[in-house]
Amino acid sequence: MNSEAIVKETRAYHCLECGVCTSSCPVARVRPSFSPRLLVEKALFGFGDEIVRDRDLWSCLVCGRCTSRCPSNVDYLNFIKEMRIEASKLGEKGLFSHDGILNTIMELQSLSLRQKRTSWITDDLEVADEGEWFYFVGCLPYFDLVFGEGGYCDVGLKPTERARNTVRILNKMGIKPVVSNDERCCGHDLLWNGDLEGFRRLAELNLKTIEKSGAKKVICLCPEGYVTLKRDYPSYLGEQDIEVVQLYQLLADKLKEGKLNFVENGSDNPVKVTFHDPCSLGRIAEIYEEPREILSGIPGIELVEMERNRADALCCGTSGWVNCSSCSKQIQTERLKEAEATGADILLVACPKCGIHLSCAKYNSDIKIEIKDITDLIVEKMA
Repeated sequence: MNSEAIVKETRAYHCLECGVCTSSCPVARVRPSFSPRLLVEKALFGFGDEIVRDRDLWSCLVCGRCTSRCPSNVDYLNFIKEMRIEASKLGEKGLFSHDGILNTIMELQSLSLRQKRTSWITDDLEVADEGEWFYFVGCLPYFDLVFGEGGYCDVGLKPTERARNTVRILNKMGIKPVVSNDERCCGHDLLWNGDLEGFRRLAELNLKTIEKSGAKKVICLCPEGYVTLKRDYPSYLGEQDIEVVQLYQLLADKLKEGKLNFVENGSDNPVKVTFHDPCSLGRIAEIYEEPREILSGIPGIELVEMERNRADALCCGTSGWVNCSSCSKQIQTERLKEAEATGADILLVACPKCGIHLSCAKYNSDIKIEIKDITDLIVEKMA
């Protein structure tokens, strides 16, 4: 797709040059030379060849603040994605963080290989090889190797504990999910970093694995995985005979049905928590209230909102393991300080990557607020 087609496809020609996108952009706030508006203008004036060579093409966080606020309904997210696909064809890439190890892991998963991705499953977990529900674990087993104890970038995390907790929660509700050793990365990062063919290979492998399991419903904890399976797989590979379910939507429904219960609080003093809305869960998937409904149903938990929440929430500072810089750290630190300003004891996250990025920023700082995944809290409080 050439730049002219991308402009038409994403309605970029509707741009009013009002600058709302740039004034809303978290990157532009800390690096004024970056401007979504100027990238669009270059395309409108026929400088598409310049855009695909521009390093700023990879600085966009694809957080969606610009698209959600644009008065002309310009689809800036897809503008960036399609431009990156064209740039990738020319051999252009962003600067991969962590020496590119995560990107390499994703690329390897698109090939024929034998994995050991289910070693995180402990004896207390009930999983199946076939069944109605398929739990799409995503990259959590590989995150353990990079960000877990003794990992390449050890920041004191246990990413696969999120996977174990998800299965514990599902088991509590009577669901014995399929967990497959043949599952691969969902392909989100390859797609948004311009590797369309790599994304297609991963998607095809995953759909074959899900079909083989006999599952008709796929549960995703990771918001990026959810959006990718629910929106991008049908878009690029056609409609599929599966229902993709976001974990927090399922839990909110079960809470209302009385099938998810929590222990009574043994203290008169509530624990104050604040909640970070992930970009993919919030602005992209428009899932805002379900996590809050779950928190409101837990005795002894008091939710205090950050100044910027829901559609106005600030991004965690980086995307696709690319172009993580001092700019990213400024955004992350700003978000952590905003969380501390609420007076909360705990900052709850609902995305594994948000947890990693914010924990990484906190690691060498004097910020004290505890960062906890919402699944950890749910398991602690389940009756």
